[in-house]
Amino acid sequence: MHVVATAGHVDHGKSTLVRALTGMEPDRLEEERRRGLTIELGYAWTSLPSGERLAFVDVPGHERFLATMLAGVGPAPAVMFVVAADEGWMPQSEEHLAALEALGVRHGLLAVTRADLADPGPATVQAAARLARAGLGGVERVAVSGRTGEGLDGLRAALDRLVARLPAPDPRAPVRVWIDRVFTVRGSGTVVTGTLPAGTVAVGDELALPSGAARVRAVECLKEAVPSVAGVARVALNLRASAAPERGQALVTPGAWTWTDVVDVRIHLVGPAADPGEDSAAGPREDGARGDGPALPPRLTAHIGSAAAVCDVRPIGGPIARLRLGRPLPLHLGDVLLLRDPGHSAAVRVLAGATVLDPRPPALRRRGAAGERAAELAEAAPDARSLLRTHRLLRAADLRAMGCVPEGEPVSGDWHTDPAHWTRLRVRLPGAVGRYAAEHPLEPGMPVEVARRALGLPDRRLVASLVGPPLAVRDGRIVTESGDRAAALPPAVAAAVELLRAELAARPFLAPEAGRLAELGLGPKEVAAAVRTGALLRVAEGVVLPAGADLRAAELLARLPQPFTVSEARRALDSSRRVMVPLLEHLDRRGLTERVDDLRRRCRTPS
Repeated sequence: MHVVATAGHVDHGKSTLVRALTGMEPDRLEEERRRGLTIELGYAWTSLPSGERLAFVDVPGHERFLATMLAGVGPAPAVMFVVAADEGWMPQSEEHLAALEALGVRHGLLAVTRADLADPGPATVQAAARLARAGLGGVERVAVSGRTGEGLDGLRAALDRLVARLPAPDPRAPVRVWIDRVFTVRGSGTVVTGTLPAGTVAVGDELALPSGAARVRAVECLKEAVPSVAGVARVALNLRASAAPERGQALVTPGAWTWTDVVDVRIHLVGPAADPGEDSAAGPREDGARGDGPALPPRLTAHIGSAAAVCDVRPIGGPIARLRLGRPLPLHLGDVLLLRDPGHSAAVRVLAGATVLDPRPPALRRRGAAGERAAELAEAAPDARSLLRTHRLLRAADLRAMGCVPEGEPVSGDWHTDPAHWTRLRVRLPGAVGRYAAEHPLEPGMPVEVARRALGLPDRRLVASLVGPPLAVRDGRIVTESGDRAAALPPAVAAAVELLRAELAARPFLAPEAGRLAELGLGPKEVAAAVRTGALLRVAEGVVLPAGADLRAAELLARLPQPFTVSEARRALDSSRRVMVPLLEHLDRRGLTERVDDLRRRCRTPS
């Protein structure tokens, strides 16, 4: 099916036309029918000559109900713009067109009504010219009378051609239904209605509201119960929700949208506000932002879908501004918000459209940051590469929630990065590792966590992905690989090791006590560094021997009658039991000796 919204000045026959096309009454309220004035959104549908089903969202034309009109037009992909032949272009015609221009609506048709009361030619020419200036110059024009039925067949054919030109929505897209009506059905509970522009909603789906989760208990489309429905469609959803939904809220696919109250946008003025000669109070410009951008009041109302939120407007340079919304909204990159001044006395209160360039912008803390940010966004495209240039690193899920399909392969896990930033990190890492080694000469390398903090990375896995020759990750540290067995010891430690070697020259298997090691300047860190470089051999905690002592011990033990006991080995090596027990266990682990029974060992013959 397809959805088309009406637009146009009050009392130009929008509801009459919908009624004539569908045979249904779009005015739901008794007050509307009594006064002949649309106050709330109306819904009706019909089948076109091609068999396509078309739903209308009928909007009020009176200036007092502009917010309601925007709630109906916002989610609809196309519009039927209505102008009366006997009155022509009117103030609300202008305001409704400004809204369509701000929202970027580019699909529609012009219906000139009351063709039975006046020549439709002049009104058609006037309206077509104004539509063309707003980017709707190619719309088809039909003269019609809702009262007599004149031109209705031609209008139905034109609607058929219109919907045939509409882009096909993606049934797999994330769901966002802006709620335009909430009511309770006895025995069923809460029901919400709205336009589903893309994606699919099915019975049993878990969706999200600002207040929490909501399960879809039943789905209706055009008063028919269905198991599922794909956009574009008018839907009524029976919900089981943790809190009562409200009009103006969005029902969305969990995790597929960025709920945000701060966005960076590109402003495009519409209607009289776009006229450079028009007077308008400009909001403050801070942080060195350029003053050549559109002038807007500092506080406006932002509309998207059926939502309306007060927002503070901060120009940051050229057409780029930062909006701080009164409440979080689920947004994607490329979404268009309409900016309106509800207190403005002019006939047209719609001032601008605001295209979202970043739904999760960085803070502007230092002087000059706003100007730099504006320059960065001036030529930004609504894609993942643009976001990554700003955020540098984003998870795939974050990119999707911001409205982008991740491009290329992730650099680590599900992390995507800006290529230039990744190259800069690769260049920085060796320098950081070198500085850490100079400041901590006794440590085996730079801990990965320390490197993560030094590079400002959000995930340790990213550090490992940056490491390449001559660097390597070993035991949670980044080390420098070389042809040598290890890096040289600091001079003081090397001197202490040589002194220890000299003391053990006569009795090389009599490991010194911890106190003596400390006297030599070989504390735990120094011993660890010496062991790591191969200068010393640690056979157990607190038992340190010169490098190669294990091989020399095996050579001497091989001269004993086999098998031998611990005591025999101790005497042969002129050592103590404190040293001999862990030394023999070390030789067992290395495969130089093996146990025969609980008391004896023998040396293994090299294979």
